[in-house]
Amino acid sequence: MEYTTHYKNALFNDVIPFWEQNSLDSQYGGYFTCLDRFGKIYDTDKFVWLQGRQVWLFSMLYNQVEQRDSWLQMAKSGAEFLKKHGMDAEGNFYFSLTREGKPLVQPYSIFSDCFAAMAFAQYAKASGDVAFETLAKNTYRNILLRKDNPKGSYEKSTGERQLKNFALPMILSNLVLELEDLLEPEEVRQTIEFSVNEVMEVFLQKDSGLIYENVLPDGSLNDSFDGRLINPGHGIEAMWFMIDIGTRQKDPSLIQRATNTIIRLLEHGWDNEFGGILYFMDAKGQPPQQLEHDQKLWWVHLEALVALVKAYEHHPTEEIKKWYEKVHEYAWSHFPDPEIGEWFGYLNRQGESHLTLKGGKWKGCFHVPRALYQCWKTFERIESKT
Repeated sequence: MEYTTHYKNALFNDVIPFWEQNSLDSQYGGYFTCLDRFGKIYDTDKFVWLQGRQVWLFSMLYNQVEQRDSWLQMAKSGAEFLKKHGMDAEGNFYFSLTREGKPLVQPYSIFSDCFAAMAFAQYAKASGDVAFETLAKNTYRNILLRKDNPKGSYEKSTGERQLKNFALPMILSNLVLELEDLLEPEEVRQTIEFSVNEVMEVFLQKDSGLIYENVLPDGSLNDSFDGRLINPGHGIEAMWFMIDIGTRQKDPSLIQRATNTIIRLLEHGWDNEFGGILYFMDAKGQPPQQLEHDQKLWWVHLEALVALVKAYEHHPTEEIKKWYEKVHEYAWSHFPDPEIGEWFGYLNRQGESHLTLKGGKWKGCFHVPRALYQCWKTFERIESKT
């Protein structure tokens, strides 16, 4: 199989048309993400991080692939909607809105802000609108101000057990590269240094080679549900961010450590009975608190494919090749919908479709097309060398 053509065709002939045809809200702006198997809208609420992700995706395609006017117009619809309705008076982004743009859920999740910043940066580049450059920079700096207490007044914990979470340093390692052209070099350097240190020295455990989702402020482990939580897909996704930073920094040791961690997380997270990567695990093998722990999710397998391809580009070993083929076979035989298009998101442990929706509160126009794009371009580079 020629992987370059495979991924490119899937992106442009299958996935992107599904969202172009079904998601645009031409009346109020922004996008519908709650789409059933056939693309029919089953809920009109708009989740801010999914709005931002779709703005980013279509802006990125416009910037990196082809300056297609329909992609720019798609991106503009979401960017203008977010600019008008997405923020409170302090510039914090709500979690969800009504179809018309009225706030439903307060800005407790800093990830809404992260994806808004990514969206505005890519859209500013696509449109040439400097107002969105300013929005991107202001949003990014607001994220940094909130990073030590991301939920602010909406934090539910009492502070008795202070755990810090892996997600923010992970996403910052990608976000800062997205905004690199808009930021001062010293800002970029500081955020990269912070993110790499947190990901590779604090959350990545040297003895087990696993990445924990939550650690105590001093980096030590806590023996609790949250403290024992492992999310293999999350750690694997972070490792391709580390490979991108290692490539940018010309740091082969970082690339090698990230590659080793990808393999370790796959070895730990692979379901040897039914195949696929488990969603959540308890580090000590105790019963996980998440009832969906043994489901197989679309994004986990897509991020693993991206990570393995990027690792193989730098270290074309037989071990990485075998893991890539194993994940590829599982993902492509279980998630794509050959009749309607796009990918199913949620399988049970046995690999059967648990839900047939194509989009919802968490799944939108992001992980599938981003991964297809990343794999396409990486395989293109690999195949050009052979």
